[in-house]
Amino acid sequence: MRPGGLLTFGEVLAAFGTTSGKLRHAMSVGVGIAGSEAVVAIGAARLGVDTAWAGRVGADEPGALALLRLREEGVDASAVRTDRQAPTGLVLKDFRNTDVARASFYRNASAGTRLCPEDIPEDSIRSAGVLHLSGLTPGLSDSAAKTAFAAVEVARDAGVPVSLDVRYSHALWYPDDAADILYDLASMSTIVFAGDDVVRLLGFEGEPGELASALAGIGPEQVVVKLGPRGAVAELHGSPYDVPSYPVRSVDTDGADDAFVAGYLADLLTDAPPERRLRTAAACRAFSLSVPGDSIGLPDREELQTLTRR
Repeated sequence: MRPGGLLTFGEVLAAFGTTSGKLRHAMSVGVGIAGSEAVVAIGAARLGVDTAWAGRVGADEPGALALLRLREEGVDASAVRTDRQAPTGLVLKDFRNTDVARASFYRNASAGTRLCPEDIPEDSIRSAGVLHLSGLTPGLSDSAAKTAFAAVEVARDAGVPVSLDVRYSHALWYPDDAADILYDLASMSTIVFAGDDVVRLLGFEGEPGELASALAGIGPEQVVVKLGPRGAVAELHGSPYDVPSYPVRSVDTDGADDAFVAGYLADLLTDAPPERRLRTAAACRAFSLSVPGDSIGLPDREELQTLTRR
């Protein structure tokens, strides 16, 4: 990755799923990758941003799959660690329709849960334009949480902006355990994305605009509160913004939040004004919703133009 690009740090998983029906009845499955930070890296790369992903994979075929897909997308994976004592995490997906879908995660003792401070690519962080993490990474294990904080400290010491998508998964940890750690990470970050439900998990109350202001009050310069199909609200450098969503037929919500983040950060790194960053983020989310899978629907710049013109 050249200096000034986007570095994402966290988890990647191999993803296998049906396009319809239960997995037990499938004669074939779709093959891809998942993991919030990895999907954000792919999304930003498709938008022309110099991008890298760092983390751990196992010395196995799912790990090789993840690295191959990342590199095919133009994502620099040179700082990835290969763990020969743990497997790459998996997610298996059943897909019935937009209302009935199930994802089963197999990440217990996976390579991603074994992230440790020695895995932090300090030189890459110091030369990055933005370091991005999600709230899912510290939920993987105590060592992953410690590593997330350490990576943020490296970036802050180097004057590199930190982006955090404050995601929460009940499958990883309890709300009370998550709230304190995610609050502290958010307070240390420059750019924060969060769903309105997660902002409330952190202890804030009010309407979406009030939630954005409250979250900005603990430290971040840029806050975006995601509202799903209702769009988003933001407070960027003290100014409020309202972000409508693009009306599309929703097929699969997996990866939609990551697409939103990728669009925003890609435009941030190309010095786009706030309104354009938010508009690009909303358009990327719309594209992601339109097809199954975490990363398949991520758009390039030409595709974005067709949606925004429409």
